[in-house]
Amino acid sequence: MKAFQFIVKGNWAHFKKPETNNNPLSHDLITKTALIGMIGAVLGIEREEMRSYFPKFSENLLYSVQLLGPVKKVSWGFTSRTAINPTAAGTPKYFEFLKNPNFKVTLALNNNESKAFFDKFLFNIKYEEAIYPPILGWHNCPADLKFISEGHLEKLGVDNFETTSFVSSEHKPIMDREFRIGFDKLPTFQNDDFWNLPEKYQKIIYPDYPNKIGVEGPCFMYESSNKETEKIWLM
Repeated sequence: MKAFQFIVKGNWAHFKKPETNNNPLSHDLITKTALIGMIGAVLGIEREEMRSYFPKFSENLLYSVQLLGPVKKVSWGFTSRTAINPTAAGTPKYFEFLKNPNFKVTLALNNNESKAFFDKFLFNIKYEEAIYPPILGWHNCPADLKFISEGHLEKLGVDNFETTSFVSSEHKPIMDREFRIGFDKLPTFQNDDFWNLPEKYQKIIYPDYPNKIGVEGPCFMYESSNKETEKIWLM
């Protein structure tokens, strides 16, 4: 299947965990649903129009994330106010942000139904074009996107492999040295009401930058146009 890799980075990011409404925490990595929203922004798809594309892109695209820097989190306090009475006393609220997020994303076309959108997004990333500014979860967290390579993806089945990418919690780790392992539960499907379906969350583990983790489980082989290869897992 067609695939390409690109860098997603910025000064700040916030990918809200749904179970933390009072003082929102952030996922450690960019989520698939946040990436789909970013695709919509780059392509210039209006928010209401995106309703129908979220479930399609969730099924038709696969993605993987690799850290290009350590996960750092900082909490910032904000005072919430209403638009009706902006000078009234507000309620303090703390949000968790990722500081200097830097990800290598692999995006693959799992179903040709979305081929035109995939090809256009690839074109825009290669030539640094965007209709609306891409963001990292929040509108005050702009994203920088940079093309790395274009290639294709081959499904290998179960294999032993080393990767800097996230893998599922069902992969069996093969640990030969000590380093930090991160855990998260990421949304992979959003319906046409902008709702992340709870049953579509995927538990993942990932190695802290710049380490690789050895695992046994399903994987894909990504081969770039210049014949460089790597084994990763996508969801």
